[in-house]
Amino acid sequence: MKQPNMKQLNMKQQGGFTLIEIVIVIIILGLLAATALPRFLDVTEEAQDVAVEGIAGGYASAVGLVRAQWEVSGRPDGNGGTAERTVVNYDLVQIGVDGDIGYPSGDPATNTRVTSVTSDDCLYLINNLFQQQLRVATTFVAANQLFVRADANICFYHQTAGLSAAPTDTVGNNGFSYNAATGQVGLFLNKNI
Repeated sequence: MKQPNMKQLNMKQQGGFTLIEIVIVIIILGLLAATALPRFLDVTEEAQDVAVEGIAGGYASAVGLVRAQWEVSGRPDGNGGTAERTVVNYDLVQIGVDGDIGYPSGDPATNTRVTSVTSDDCLYLINNLFQQQLRVATTFVAANQLFVRADANICFYHQTAGLSAAPTDTVGNNGFSYNAATGQVGLFLNKNI
């Protein structure tokens, strides 16, 4: 019978990692986790911020387009049947504008002066300024993308992700506002996850 040489015996006896090797791997994994984990935690917050910024940017662009259409149409005032209703055709959709300044103000079937902007007007605007429908409502539903409210004739669009109730101000939540008197769209990014 043939005798195995010493090299073959040594290779058969070594079958796993040493304790030192395992400890070094654990230390390396711990260091990687300590440096990478905070970065991954910020990803959710950044994604929510970017989502709001994208919607607000699209909204601001649409406001500018409606205002431009009002200018191109000869600055109509009171063409919606009464002096308080001015209408602009925007991408085959009628949008109510204030006839004095031309910024979108809501539902063309109601008073379109900026002094009478309601939550329903804000809902009408966001549903009709975008080609793609967003999940929005004036009643708080956590599954929606945005909760809509009006305060002092300014539209507020609150991101619902992470909220458990309808917000009454901009503290602790993300969203954007729209002032129909000035055409300004402003961001508020106050949510901390």
